[in-house]
Amino acid sequence: MEFTDKQAIYLQIVDYVSDCIIAGKWQANERIPSVRELAVELLVNPNTVMRAYEHLQTRDIVYTKRGVGLHVTAEAFEKIINTRRDNFITIEMPVLFNKLDQLNITFGELQQYYNKYKETHKNI
Repeated sequence: MEFTDKQAIYLQIVDYVSDCIIAGKWQANERIPSVRELAVELLVNPNTVMRAYEHLQTRDIVYTKRGVGLHVTAEAFEKIINTRRDNFITIEMPVLFNKLDQLNITFGELQQYYNKYKETHKNI
């Protein structure tokens, strides 16, 4: 994983874990890598991973099974999708709409580009 300067590293790790859950790499009630395991995998300080995991726990994405480790909650997939959808609608869509307006791109054109995108990315 390559980190950027645009966001705190622990939040990028939160996104990474969320991506793994959405992609089905880690299923509901399944154990996820320990703090140390993920720190070694991502080449980061274990404290940074711990902070990311705490963030995910407060959002009910992961939970602790005493003596066993962290696990994905049953609602994690839906919570991640809903949060990302809300963020997209409130943060990214206004920027997109502004660009569409500036560039005089109609919704009809946007629909054509979207359909072409979906066709070329069907199996991804």
